[in-house]
Amino acid sequence: MNFLAHLYLSKDNKNILIGNFISDAIKGKKYKKYPKEIQAGILLHREIDTFTDTHPIVKKSMRRLNKRYRHYNGVIIDILYDHFLAKNWSDYSEIPLELYAENVYSFLSENSDTFPEELQHLLPYMIQYNWLVNYASLEGIERVLKGMNKRTKGISKMDLAIEDLKLHYSEFEADFTAYFQELIEFTTKKTTHLLSK
Repeated sequence: MNFLAHLYLSKDNKNILIGNFISDAIKGKKYKKYPKEIQAGILLHREIDTFTDTHPIVKKSMRRLNKRYRHYNGVIIDILYDHFLAKNWSDYSEIPLELYAENVYSFLSENSDTFPEELQHLLPYMIQYNWLVNYASLEGIERVLKGMNKRTKGISKMDLAIEDLKLHYSEFEADFTAYFQELIEFTTKKTTHLLSK
């Protein structure tokens, strides 16, 4: 899953949210230098990624994509799923997405001095371009995909995935809705387990 889903799945635990946000930048056992709840957030992020990568519905979504993306399929589906979470946000949260994003940006900014350097650099861009809210529109997702393609120096061709999204829009949305309900249940149980260790 991409940023919005990971943040959402952290629920109300701010330390889990920090761990979930920084996890991709923490390699191997380096998570052990963080406080217990942040460690749990880092490990939760990894568990979510494993659950997602092996899930049959996610694999079905990947098969809908054009073959040109090769091993970038998973990254593309993460981004497309964040689009559907943002678009249908009111189904999952009573807090409007704009307010949720403001609160998250503010909290992450207050704690950014504890983040790995790459995330300290990334956060201002995330806030400036309001990624979390912009995921909700096709234009916003197209910008994200173009940005990701640029980061791979054009190798991924991810900018073209907006065509796949439009072509199979209702199928991708149905995939996301079914999958995300399972992910919420998985994450709730896994969070309880990680915090009880």
